Amino acid sequence: MEKLLGKTLTELQSVAQQVGLPKFAGKQLAEWLYVRRVSSFDEMTNISLKGREALKAHYTIGRSLPIREAISADGTRKYLFPVDTDSLSAKGQMVEAVYIPEDDRATLCVSTQAGCKMGCRFCMTGTLGFQAHLTAADILNQIFYFDLSGNPATSNKALLPLTNIVYMGEGEPMDNIDEVLRSLTVLTADYGCGWSPKRVTVSSVGVMPGLKRFIEESECHLAISLHNPFGVERSSIMPAERMLHMTDLIALLKQYDWNHQRRVSFEYICWHGKNDTPRHANELLRLLKGLPCRINLIRFHEGVEQVAKTALEERSFPSSDEKQMVWMRDYLTQNGITTTIRRSRGQDIQAACGMLIADV
Repeated sequence: MEKLLGKTLTELQSVAQQVGLPKFAGKQLAEWLYVRRVSSFDEMTNISLKGREALKAHYTIGRSLPIREAISADGTRKYLFPVDTDSLSAKGQMVEAVYIPEDDRATLCVSTQAGCKMGCRFCMTGTLGFQAHLTAADILNQIFYFDLSGNPATSNKALLPLTNIVYMGEGEPMDNIDEVLRSLTVLTADYGCGWSPKRVTVSSVGVMPGLKRFIEESECHLAISLHNPFGVERSSIMPAERMLHMTDLIALLKQYDWNHQRRVSFEYICWHGKNDTPRHANELLRLLKGLPCRINLIRFHEGVEQVAKTALEERSFPSSDEKQMVWMRDYLTQNGITTTIRRSRGQDIQAACGMLIADV
């Protein structure tokens, strides 16, 4: 049956009328789904019993619990969620979400597809190939397992309330742009979860026309997976470079205003001698000149190659050492681009960047 989770207010108003309820019941449905986050129609006590029975006959809420959990020594938690789409290709598929606590903050990394089409040669998810697009309900279900607001009625009281959400799990969000935008609408709308878009970041390797739609239809932050400033070198590890050249991608970004609260950042995995040299740093400065942005340097995690079986062999493609990453951070920052080194989390449970493969 069709799920209510992920529907906009207009769609919920239509649902209400279709089952014989007044149009204003759509707003009540939104409150039960997105504010109180119920898991059954019986909890919707301000909707008539007849109306609840009519809803049960045609719809489901769309919530499901994770089937497995893995806990890292550093406190990171990885969850395996069932994919409950109507797509035959998604039957029996699972996706991962990663909960990352740090001090008084908690970030959730969610998936937008089962598997991925992009084939980045440093990412374990790419070895799965594409399996299915997630619906907005599938995306929001990962989020709704966690506490969004500190409300004691929410699902997982043992964990800190979420402060940030990143769409950086399995899949390429811009390749599933309709459902991603739908989920973001519900997440940030006043009738929905009411989250500030400044607490949400969506990543992309650079896929059109989804990227342009995201920039124009959402106010959430954008993170671009860059990893090399030279097109030929980038294309050797990221096939998406052949579809949207990096120079065209940057030119597109420069058409928009990133000077205020909305932010664009670039993710940059560092490999020793391959993309961490002065030549690469200077090209980054040239490429990104005039674009208000920041760069996040990321360590390449041991074990990715062993599972991914890509062209990146560990002996010839090791991660940059700490000294070189610190140099690159300082050099880029001193020359005008705020650059940080992202702390690696959850590597022991294969929850770190590039390690998601839906196996918990």
